[in-house]
Amino acid sequence: MLRVMTWNIKTGGRDRAGPGRLDRVARVVAAHRPDLLAVQELRGFDAGGVSAGFAAELGMRPYLARSCFGQPVAVLVRPPLRVLAAGPVRRPFHHAAQRVTVATDAGPLTVIASHLHPYCGLRRRVEAGWLAAAVRRSPGPLALVAGDLNTLDPDTDHTARIARLPPAYRRRHLRRDGRTPDIRAVARLAAAGLVDLSAPAPGDPPDEGLTAPTRYGGGAEFSGMRLDYLFATPALARLVRVHAVARGGEIEYASDHYPLLADLDLSPA
Repeated sequence: MLRVMTWNIKTGGRDRAGPGRLDRVARVVAAHRPDLLAVQELRGFDAGGVSAGFAAELGMRPYLARSCFGQPVAVLVRPPLRVLAAGPVRRPFHHAAQRVTVATDAGPLTVIASHLHPYCGLRRRVEAGWLAAAVRRSPGPLALVAGDLNTLDPDTDHTARIARLPPAYRRRHLRRDGRTPDIRAVARLAAAGLVDLSAPAPGDPPDEGLTAPTRYGGGAEFSGMRLDYLFATPALARLVRVHAVARGGEIEYASDHYPLLADLDLSPA
């Protein structure tokens, strides 16, 4: 069984004041022990050996994609998984997207860590198209898009949650008419045939799949929202055995986002 985890750790686990949260982030990751970790908002990880040090503490190998406009993202891989290919998705993302392909007993598995544009719905839709194209270029049928998509899903009534946001943040989630929720990025991935693994099931509590904010991690720009996703190709979705939002303990302080977990019926090759 392979475990995948995705998590926005909020500005590289560092705040403007205080001791920082990166040790707490590392403890949470170590407790869940993912084989593949997609991580976003890695401010400062592209300098001074931060990325390598963080990965070494977890016993993993880092593959980082730098950003010209926003913050880096990365995929971390735990041995004995064998990396077949790795590199950034070469499009002008506001943040970045990193693609890593590993060898499994069912063929190559590609994981794409992503963090879509935080302010503009149209840009998010374009970036989602780039992700869908990257999935199509994967070397096999097993692929996963993981990350903070900054986007609402098309299957939920978001009216009340958007109305609770301050006006400056409310605009991020509305179309130009100022009324219609912007769900275009998630809809585009779904239209490409990808499966939303973290979608709440019928009968789930209304807050079951929400990923931001955490209880004590800040996040004035959130009102109880599902912004983090795992999107799988149909062949990979059939191999998912468990998927969940991780909550509680140090997670509530380590970031303003909750991590997502998925256990896949795969083994290293």
